[in-house]
Amino acid sequence: MRIEFDEKLDFSDVLIRPKRSKLSSRKEVDLNRTYHFKHSGQEWKGVPIMASNMDGVGTINMALELQKSNLFTCLVKNYQSEHLAPYMKKLNPNLFAVSTGTSKTDYVKLQETLKNHPTIQFICIDVANGYSEAFGTFVSMVRKQYPKHTIIAGNVVTADMTQELILRGADIVKVGIGPGSVCTTRIQTGVGYPQLSAIIECADAAHGLGAHIISDGGCTCPGDVAKAFGAGADFVMLGGMFAGHDEGGGSIITEYHNTLQRNQETQQPIYEELKFVEFYGMSSSTAMIKHHGEVAEYRSSEGRTVKIPYRGKVDVTIKDILGGIRSTCTYVGAPTLKQLAKCTTFIRVHRQYNDIFVNQKH
Repeated sequence: MRIEFDEKLDFSDVLIRPKRSKLSSRKEVDLNRTYHFKHSGQEWKGVPIMASNMDGVGTINMALELQKSNLFTCLVKNYQSEHLAPYMKKLNPNLFAVSTGTSKTDYVKLQETLKNHPTIQFICIDVANGYSEAFGTFVSMVRKQYPKHTIIAGNVVTADMTQELILRGADIVKVGIGPGSVCTTRIQTGVGYPQLSAIIECADAAHGLGAHIISDGGCTCPGDVAKAFGAGADFVMLGGMFAGHDEGGGSIITEYHNTLQRNQETQQPIYEELKFVEFYGMSSSTAMIKHHGEVAEYRSSEGRTVKIPYRGKVDVTIKDILGGIRSTCTYVGAPTLKQLAKCTTFIRVHRQYNDIFVNQKH
């Protein structure tokens, strides 16, 4: 047993210090990035924000909508080859990845999908714990069979394992254990790493090898997305921020809540109609029962199931996120997203914002 005493930070522990800027408008900020991937040799251009491969987020309809703004989607694992077939002409191969686990069944399904749809360029190898030797072996096997595909692999949170996955064949390493809004890994296992520090350390490791990272989890608002980019993330993956929209495909739950007010004429109680969508972690009992029929006796649920407010079309949320990041860039004098990390200075804080009216209804 050992203890590390150097402090690790999360998004809520810092703010970005403003600096003098020559930018006169948010319109001047360019959020597009161009990346050249280490192993596949592919060049990628787009806005490096990703929808997570979670139920209700990483759907085909979400991908079709996000690609209009040059945003990326990692599709959920349960899509079969035949599910993709009707949409392959509509999907931009530069802006989505197919996802896979590491079982023999997963590998067979991945092979079938890539054989039937040769235009697919990105593979996301996704497990909750990227530290097992078996995971590294699987990444190496996929790299050997698909040398020209760009491979995303994770999740990890430390520099050593980031480098290991890159050396095994990953072009992009997914960083984050436990920061997600519906993830309970830290509660169930006691394992995790504050997300801001994980980004800083893993980005440094990856960039030294000419590879890239994704910050996966922990963003609650556009300001957190900006902090992730400021800390050195090449991509930022969002789950909860993209959940609850029409494109996610979840069933809308309608409830009627007593407002404790009465109609002046009839004196009948006034009820407010509220709409929600179910959202759950992919290691939750809800997800395991849905996709595997049960929660295996050797494991526990590491995700929660919640009802979140129904949010309509995702395009409004996209504009809100992109507008927030552009504003960040104007505050620190970064004309492009590429320059944001170079212009970022974090300051330690004990309070993020004044929340006195946050829970009050208008």
